Amino acid sequence: MTVRTRFDVWAPHAQRMRLVVAGKTVEMTREDGDWWSAGPSVPEGEADYGYLIDDANGNTVGPLPDPRSRRQPDGVHGLSRTVDDAAYVWNDDDWAGRQLAGGSIYELHIGTFTPEGTLDSAIDRLDHLVSLGIDFVEVMPVNAFNGTHNWGYDGVLWFAVQETYGGPDAYRRFVDACHLRGLAVIQDVVYNHLGPSGNYLGVYGPYEHEAAGTTWGKAINLDGHGSTEVRRFILDNARMWFEEYHVDGLRLDAVHALHDESSRHLLSELAAETDAWSAFVGRPLSLIAESDLNDPVMFTARDQNGYGLAGQWSDDFHHAVHVALTRETSGYYADFEPLGALAKALTSGFFHDGTWSSFRGRHHGKRIDTANVLTWRLVVANQNHDQIGNRAIGDRLTASLDEGQLAIAAALTLLGPYTPMLFMGEEWGASTPFQFFTSHPEPELGKATAEGRIAEFERMGWDESVVPNPQDSSTFTNSKLDWSEPADETSAHARLLAFYTALTTLRRTVPAFTDPRWPHLSVEFSEEDHWLELTRGDVRVLINFSGEPMDAPSGLRSSSDVLLESSPRGDSPAVAGHSVTVYRPRA
Repeated sequence: MTVRTRFDVWAPHAQRMRLVVAGKTVEMTREDGDWWSAGPSVPEGEADYGYLIDDANGNTVGPLPDPRSRRQPDGVHGLSRTVDDAAYVWNDDDWAGRQLAGGSIYELHIGTFTPEGTLDSAIDRLDHLVSLGIDFVEVMPVNAFNGTHNWGYDGVLWFAVQETYGGPDAYRRFVDACHLRGLAVIQDVVYNHLGPSGNYLGVYGPYEHEAAGTTWGKAINLDGHGSTEVRRFILDNARMWFEEYHVDGLRLDAVHALHDESSRHLLSELAAETDAWSAFVGRPLSLIAESDLNDPVMFTARDQNGYGLAGQWSDDFHHAVHVALTRETSGYYADFEPLGALAKALTSGFFHDGTWSSFRGRHHGKRIDTANVLTWRLVVANQNHDQIGNRAIGDRLTASLDEGQLAIAAALTLLGPYTPMLFMGEEWGASTPFQFFTSHPEPELGKATAEGRIAEFERMGWDESVVPNPQDSSTFTNSKLDWSEPADETSAHARLLAFYTALTTLRRTVPAFTDPRWPHLSVEFSEEDHWLELTRGDVRVLINFSGEPMDAPSGLRSSSDVLLESSPRGDSPAVAGHSVTVYRPRA
């Protein structure tokens, strides 16, 4: 195996390469496999550097940043800067990690989680997550993008931590602080496309697929000429998060957009290497796919012809909960109108498991083997960045539901059979939206982004005048959490936060709520009266979706232990409208 030095770079498209480092220009030599090396004369220590590249026509481009740059102090168009990984002194030697099974996840966006929008300021809010009962912090993408703020899915330098968030050392401090508080870290990574500004990978080599595309642009070259090194680029990036930054898992964005017809799918290869590193470091490392394929192949073991990931997101749960509460049935929500859709999502994992999808105009999904697969393999949410931010005005459930309905959404997520994920601020019913925002410095790109956003929602029947301009700085600042809301102990925000905390306490203290066996749960429901009761072992969760009171079921009327109520009944025999009752019938 060839040992690479810090300035070696793969560049099959180059005819000549020169390294510009510390004010000097060093001629590079092409080596086997189209790797270029500057040799031993390169200075050590921290330095800014880039590459001058001559193409086949003799044109010189650059200096360009390193495709594997760890830091971009002057943005994605500027020079890269070397980083000494050994300089940071970690404090997490006693960290043993966390398994995904039984855990709860909290998704956050660094730029809007705090007023300052940095990794260091996020550390100051970690104790809130601990008191809430969270196990995993899932961080939306932090790799380098052009501009000052972005959702994170326009990244172009996958190895560099965005400078406006604090850069690589701030990221290490954040992970360290999480581990010291018992919180594991999942990093959201994007391997299916590259952002529209600052992507120079095509100058170096065939990183992008010439034939395949995604919704966001060209697909990554995973199976064409030169794809071996491109795949290695991705595998090394995943390894970097685990090795250099001590993260505990990766959330893999939109894996259905990975075009890979090679003999071994990238996801299988990625899972195998992750498992190998996990065995070496002696702690769990989890890969979670975002996939709209509804295919158990994601988490099926590799020796059973699966990819062997830890789990995957399940949008079907979100859609069923959303429709049951809001009665919104447009677009992809149409198939989830009956309450039976939620019952199926709770007991079968996927609602679309080979069934007809009216939104797609075809049959969709595959059935999960619920007799043998464990429920925690599915990660579910009643809200997340996509389901909020991809609405025209970025409105949360808070904007349309009352306090009781928000409690229902929380209970179904946290007491249901799957791995729950909360989206930042939902635990107190944050009134701030989470809108789609960008800060493209290029006027033409900003204009195209804004116009494309309006056109997209116009096709869906939304009033284009209400769609916020993603380039307007207020769209970004309006999306920042208001931490004064839960601080008012007399507010509805504080009451909802207390209810969320009570739910996570039940997950930690009642074994039935983390029991991962599908045969140990069942659901009864009434379409007519709009109620549902989820039984998990010896505990029941009664949900009254109706705004009207309902008669208590016999198991609740007779002697029982009530564990939690969103609307205490007192001496009333009826269950309040828009309410949750968690109880254990006595024998």
